[in-house]
Amino acid sequence: MPIFEFVCSDCSKPFEELVRSSSAVSEVICPACHSQNVKKKISTFASIVSSGGSFSFNSAPASSCSTGST
Repeated sequence: MPIFEFVCSDCSKPFEELVRSSSAVSEVICPACHSQNVKKKISTFASIVSSGGSFSFNSAPASSCSTGST
């Protein structure tokens, strides 16, 4: 079950909702004002694929990390 990001068109509050199927998206209501006037946001995730085919969910390459020693 995917988690989708929504924003309420009435109160402008963003929220996330666990949705069981694509047809259930039309049944989502705003938890703040209980409006059904919500829009699904387009969201992405960050991932890096190394040459070995393994996945890393870091948003920055390891070479850019500071070690703190000089």
